[in-house]
Amino acid sequence: MCRWLAYAGRPIFIDTLLFQPCNSLIHQSLSAQRGHVPTNGDGFGLGWYAERPRPGLYRDTMPAWNDINLRSLADQIRSPLFFAHVRASTGTATARVNCHPFRFERWLFMHNGKIGGWRTVRRDLEQLIAPELYAFREGATDSEVFFYLLLTNGAQADAAHAFRESVRQVEAVMAAHGVEEPFRMTAALTDGERLVAARHSSDGASPSLFYATGGDISVDQGSCRFEASRGSVLVLSEPLDGIDAVWREVPEDRLLFASGGEVELVPFGQPADAPVRAATKVS
Repeated sequence: MCRWLAYAGRPIFIDTLLFQPCNSLIHQSLSAQRGHVPTNGDGFGLGWYAERPRPGLYRDTMPAWNDINLRSLADQIRSPLFFAHVRASTGTATARVNCHPFRFERWLFMHNGKIGGWRTVRRDLEQLIAPELYAFREGATDSEVFFYLLLTNGAQADAAHAFRESVRQVEAVMAAHGVEEPFRMTAALTDGERLVAARHSSDGASPSLFYATGGDISVDQGSCRFEASRGSVLVLSEPLDGIDAVWREVPEDRLLFASGGEVELVPFGQPADAPVRAATKVS
């Protein structure tokens, strides 16, 4: 499995979250606390938005803790929205094109988990990708296929529907092939303005996912400090420190929408026309 974080809010230097906290994402690449495996050394990636609509992207196959270029970039880049990911392969090759986040035009996507029976279902799932999108697929991972399924299923217009329909397709193909291995995921998707995250599994054992909200973020002696205001949202695989009051766990089988410093949690199975009161808004 993998570890990742997504930040949206007031512009901050990326190293604030990648390197400074006591359980920073770089620390998690060496010693994750809540992952199935402690080490996530099969590559890493960073995607960020700045002055242009299309995000910047830096990915490599070496362990994140051992890349001096990543440290230098994170120390200099200031962004209002960025994704960062450290990878533990679930079977596909350690290659740059298999490292997250994945990018298409203005979109970024990253994922933690696995589609059960990937070698068995891969061909059928790839055929569900729209022909005009399939040409942009570069790697061999289930994560990248899921990204292009989201785009095929209309993430541009309705991200909630795209997640639900993509999951339905994946689980239908798994069932058709008699795959018993579960489908588990946490994932994040953005177009540079909207941030959507998902926690779902076919067996009720999704990877961990948390979020925090507040104003400006700083790090003091390894602990994250959020000003008592609104504006910033952080969604991540596991907390960056041991201050439990800061971090809220995303429940099993939920979609998370972040905008303007606020978070809305919606049941994954909730139909698109369900009343708004079924969602939970927190700030």
